[in-house]
Amino acid sequence: MSSVRTFTFKEVTFHFTSKGSGPAILFLHGFLENKEMWNGIINGLPTALRKITVDLPGHGKSGNIGYIHTMEEMAEMVKALVDKLKLKKVFLVGHSMGGYVALAFAEKHPELVKGLVLMNSTTRADSDQKKKDRDRAIKLVKENHKSFIRNAIPHLFRPKNRRNMLEHVNHVKAEALKTSKQGIIAALEGMKIRDDREVLLHFAPYHFLFIAAKNDPVFPFEVLEDQLQANRVTPCITENGHMAHLEDFETVLTAIKKFVREN
Repeated sequence: MSSVRTFTFKEVTFHFTSKGSGPAILFLHGFLENKEMWNGIINGLPTALRKITVDLPGHGKSGNIGYIHTMEEMAEMVKALVDKLKLKKVFLVGHSMGGYVALAFAEKHPELVKGLVLMNSTTRADSDQKKKDRDRAIKLVKENHKSFIRNAIPHLFRPKNRRNMLEHVNHVKAEALKTSKQGIIAALEGMKIRDDREVLLHFAPYHFLFIAAKNDPVFPFEVLEDQLQANRVTPCITENGHMAHLEDFETVLTAIKKFVREN
């Protein structure tokens, strides 16, 4: 496995891995996740690709850079890593919140993007209702962040998979419990105020692979459907829940391989 390395951004230490050589793919994990979530996908990809993972601010082993981690600030941390590794162009793969960070990066640095994979994510800003949900979540996290995590994680999976993929559910929960209270709050605050970037699906100078799940408890499929029809988008529709890299592993792996090969 690739060894963990570090770099500094805003006087905070960030942890990343880099494995293989060739066209670079940078993987961005979601909320309550860390770089380890990508291990299965990375091991399934060809060795002739450079696979990079990073712990986003306040997640995994990376520190916090403020009370609010905006998507733009997280994207600038990603830019610091791209600069450190002297990468000319990258494929970005973002799961959920990682997708928001990828979009913020791609909007600001389009010349660095070869293609963008959104998995269980959206280009749209939070609705008013979603913002209220975030505020409610922040309140729960302040009261007891570990209890919040234990309750939240199973609900990311399709209901039937909460039982028959219990080992995966427990592993995701164990990794999520490593996230600090401040890291959770900073991410929730940042997601709540993120910009709408749907325009990129129509006018970006790169293509998208948009992986959307039919039974995602976080993003109802009908809400994402019209985003999948944008002219820069290749859709990939999976059968299960929000954790497509686990619940629909083969479908996701095949789609990413094909997208990278064709772009």
